Amino acid sequence: MEEPSKGFVRADMLEDIKRIDEQLQRHLNRVWAMQNHDKENKVSLTQKQDWEIDSTKLIIKQVIAHGAFGTVHRGLYDGQDVAVKVLDWEEGQRAEAEIALLRTAFRQEVSVWHKLDHPNIAKFIGATLGTSGLKFQTHKKRVDMQNTAACVIIEYFPCGTLKSYLIKNRERKLAFKNVVRIALDLAKGLSYLHSWKIVHRDVKTENLLLDKNLTLKIIDFGVARIEASNPIDMIGNTGTLGYMAPEI
Repeated sequence: MEEPSKGFVRADMLEDIKRIDEQLQRHLNRVWAMQNHDKENKVSLTQKQDWEIDSTKLIIKQVIAHGAFGTVHRGLYDGQDVAVKVLDWEEGQRAEAEIALLRTAFRQEVSVWHKLDHPNIAKFIGATLGTSGLKFQTHKKRVDMQNTAACVIIEYFPCGTLKSYLIKNRERKLAFKNVVRIALDLAKGLSYLHSWKIVHRDVKTENLLLDKNLTLKIIDFGVARIEASNPIDMIGNTGTLGYMAPEI
């Protein structure tokens, strides 16, 4: 009997044609899935998020506060007076894993914040992530920031944080009616968050702002999370130590 031609296989020599067919189909399914995954990734990289701002409309001015991972500036966005939280993660001095965690936390914060709408939640205007060339204006001179800093933009509050307000007015006792109003504003804001199944997890005077009428506004959702369906998943060791419940 003649040997089969090169490139062909005799059917009577195959032990399990059905099994080979199934393997081939699984392989084709994997290839199809990978191709579609790559297409989705390309779309997500080019698609603008709901919370992204046009960085060309943003001018960052003087520093008004310092934080653990950056600074808070006064600024202008499209002519509006705003506060800008600039996060500079010093990519050359941090491990890639740490940078990845910081970026994830940033996305978490803005994805939570931009959906909220309540009188006692600071109004979220927008954010940028990995945008170089942010414009800093000092003494009427513009300086482009040549790194991949991220920033969060919210409405500006002239009275600053509740902490700074209390320190500034420590010589005189805060009127009782203002104490009650501030406490109620905080309770209303937190009640609204809880109605969305959101737990802030870092309620402190540094994360509470006051407008010119002393109306309280909650800010900073960096460690906020959607309430877990399993209580075991809601670990307690998150937030600022001095403001945690005693049992934590």
